[in-house]
Amino acid sequence: MKKRQILSVVVLIFAAVGCADMDTPGPAQIMKNPIGPNVVKIGMTKARVLSLYGEPDIKSSVRSAKWAGEREEWFYSAELKALPVSADYLADDLYLYFDGDNLTNISKVALGKTSEDIRDAGEETIK
Repeated sequence: MKKRQILSVVVLIFAAVGCADMDTPGPAQIMKNPIGPNVVKIGMTKARVLSLYGEPDIKSSVRSAKWAGEREEWFYSAELKALPVSADYLADDLYLYFDGDNLTNISKVALGKTSEDIRDAGEETIK
């Protein structure tokens, strides 16, 4: 019985010490980022983005004067456009651009054009 009490005290001490280093956000930080800071960062892999945001609403290959060649564009449609605070792609449409497996651009507006857009506009290439 005494061993059980000692073990319980040791577990409680470790639990309390582990919680002491937690940095809890203040009200201003919560209002700025209610679901946490922007978690998508340049350089992330497609797998990491998928684990954070899930499947995009639209995937397409695009070209732009901002980069050479084609990039894969992932579009996430805003789910809650009426939110008065930043909440990642929930409040704003989000366009993510990948060169190979890595995220290279993050934008709230489309940066590229699909081959179909270019053909419809009568453009040969984007320079």
